[in-house]
Amino acid sequence: MAHLLSTSCLIKLSSSHRPQSQPFRQCPTKCLTFFTLGASKYPFKRFVLQGRTQQAKCIVRAAVAPISQETPTQSSSGPQQNSSEPFKPKRVMVIGGDGYCGWATALHLSNKGYEVAIVDNLIRRHFDLQLGLDSLTPIASIHNRLRCWQSVTGKTIELYIGDICDFEFLSETFKSFEPDAVVHFGEQRSAPYSMIDRNRAVFTQHNNVIGTLNVLFAIKEFRDQCHLVKLGTMGEYGTPNIDIEEGYITITHNGRTDTLPFPKQASSFYHLSKVHDSNNIAFTCKAWGIRATDLNQGVVYGVRTDETEMHEELCNRLDYDAVFGTALNRFCVQAAVGHPLTVYGKGGQTRGYLDIRDTVQCVELAIANPAQPGEFRVFNQFTEQFSVNELASLVTKAGEKLGLDVKTISVPNPRVEAEEHYYNAKHTKLIELGLRPHLLSDSLLDSLLNFSIKFKDRVDTKQIMPSVSWKNIGVKPKTLAA
Repeated sequence: MAHLLSTSCLIKLSSSHRPQSQPFRQCPTKCLTFFTLGASKYPFKRFVLQGRTQQAKCIVRAAVAPISQETPTQSSSGPQQNSSEPFKPKRVMVIGGDGYCGWATALHLSNKGYEVAIVDNLIRRHFDLQLGLDSLTPIASIHNRLRCWQSVTGKTIELYIGDICDFEFLSETFKSFEPDAVVHFGEQRSAPYSMIDRNRAVFTQHNNVIGTLNVLFAIKEFRDQCHLVKLGTMGEYGTPNIDIEEGYITITHNGRTDTLPFPKQASSFYHLSKVHDSNNIAFTCKAWGIRATDLNQGVVYGVRTDETEMHEELCNRLDYDAVFGTALNRFCVQAAVGHPLTVYGKGGQTRGYLDIRDTVQCVELAIANPAQPGEFRVFNQFTEQFSVNELASLVTKAGEKLGLDVKTISVPNPRVEAEEHYYNAKHTKLIELGLRPHLLSDSLLDSLLNFSIKFKDRVDTKQIMPSVSWKNIGVKPKTLAA
């Protein structure tokens, strides 16, 4: 199948002094840009923007502010912090801010008064084109999303379009925006995608590990007090037959006691990339004094937050397919269209879950209470535990109240995982910081089911059944059946 393009140009969108109704400008005449394609051994060829000036990158500015609005002047050295005062982040860079968790988080932080910039290469949208998938919800372009946000709230979010695996792009972005905190969602986040074929396994590890390494080097070189808030995954831990602690475990062995990182048992090339990230971040905290918080997030469900509800063009994506869809979201969509709920194997697989409203709340808490220089904190970010069978039962009961005839089927498990196991993970640190969880309730399930019913005409039922096998992954590039 044809490979897709990944952008690696710097495009900055910010407030300016032009009427909102004017279209986004192209590069100024003096930039006279053209595009070149270079060969790559990875499944995505590099998309390079070159200019006829001495500038390494062409910066495109576009207006979303009325002509009467003035943009505050920023000091070239960024916000000044009194050395005697606690570090208080004001400017937050959200890498991967066009994605499912990133978009909701960027809006939430902007609404809370932070100055926010989104950094994204928009590759998640390309994955849909590549695999013939689509969000249940119609989602606007990132440009229209940001125009709408400014129109509704009067707040602006800057946009830098490019690939963080391109260190030159990332360097220019850091020097331009000068973040106090970086929220890093910008990774290929699907375990099934990483298991389609060798190309996508390599892409996942290269994109995730190199991208995170570049962020760490950028912090060291350009913003050494910047706090990294990195989205990890509970999947790093696997399903051990002991309680899962928050990042570290104290053990006594042969009469000696030490506190060590909790053992990792990743179950896909995606999860392994997250383990590599955690190790690299921990090392740089120790070696360079970086401050970092690793949020080992559970499975996220839901689509609505206070901010995405403000206007239909702010609506978040909702994936229901077997590659990117998460369990509860998928089950609600399956129930809405009359497809049996697809339980993999025995259905005893138990994980931590959280509402997307709690995702944004957790990130905000981590930013507002930053790690100390040299500190590598690990928070387990989820609010409740469910087995797949328990989720299916909850959706069945909620669907029946809405008059839906919900059935469940067991399908052969495409993954290599324990289907019945012990699972008890600790998750107290975010609660101690002030997290007020939105627990899964009948009203939330009703809302998610009604939302799925509203958009059920957009469902492609051919994308529901799993088609990626952990055991059958091969070296030949694979095109998933449309």
